[in-house]
Order: sequence, then structure tokens, then C-alpha cells
Amino acid sequence: MTGAAAGKSGDDCVFCLARLLEDQESLVVTLGTTCFVVLNRYPYNNGHLMVVPNRHIGTLAEATPKELTELMSLTRRAEMVLTTAYQPHGMNVGMNLGRSAGAGVPGHLHMHLVPRWEGDTNFMTVVGSTRVVPEELPQTLAKLTPIFERLAEEV
Repeated sequence: MTGAAAGKSGDDCVFCLARLLEDQESLVVTLGTTCFVVLNRYPYNNGHLMVVPNRHIGTLAEATPKELTELMSLTRRAEMVLTTAYQPHGMNVGMNLGRSAGAGVPGHLHMHLVPRWEGDTNFMTVVGSTRVVPEELPQTLAKLTPIFERLAEEV
């Protein structure tokens, strides 16, 4: 099953649209050659990022070697950026392939990075159907973008 067949087409995919926007509304933190890094609009924690291929593909099997390499390279840099910016105690890194696996955008592959701290889970997500994130997305974008730029030169 191709990316387009597995979910939304590139025309109405939130990731495809985000990459095309040129203002802060897109929440794109940095652009690579074949992939980009974007903030999660509905984060689980401060700094929740996603690394996304530019092409609308739904599985790792559809990715080219160049896309796979940059996906992991940007994931590595995102880990370094989040560690620099937030000093988390740990980090969840992973992806859900397909709707039945929990993918919110099943037709467009993406890697999540979620900084974690001891005791950061709370009852609000379960009981209140709400997430408590003390930092607004424009603040997160302003904090992370220059660190991505600086580390791009160092890595």
C-alpha cells in the first residue's frame, strides 16, 4: 500500500501543507534536503517534534536510502537540540505505521521525539481529555530554531 493509498493524499495532508507554508503558522523548525522537522500542533510535552519526509509516503519500505539516512540524521540532531533546550531526563522516539498502529496521519511517515522528565505524566490527559503544556508553540519554535541552525554547522 502506498502512502497516498494508506491515508490522505498529498493535497490534503497536514505535513505536505505545513512544508509549503512560509510563516510561523507552519511550525516547521528546520528543512533538510529530503526531510523536515516540525513541531507537533498537539504536543504531549514541551518540545514534541516530528521528523517527516518531504515526499508523501506511508511506510519505511517506500523511502529511498537517501530519505532514510536524512530521517535518522535529523532525528539525531533533534535529540541533540531537545537535550540542549530542555535537558529532559529521557526521550520517547518512535513512529506508528498505519491507522491500526495509532498513526494520526497514516499516509505520511513521521518520527516523533517527545522529551520526558521524571514524574511528567499526569491525570489530565485521561480524566480531563486535555494536555497541559506550559510553553506556547511560538515560544518553542523560537527556542528550537536557532539551536537547529547552530547544530547544523557543528554536526
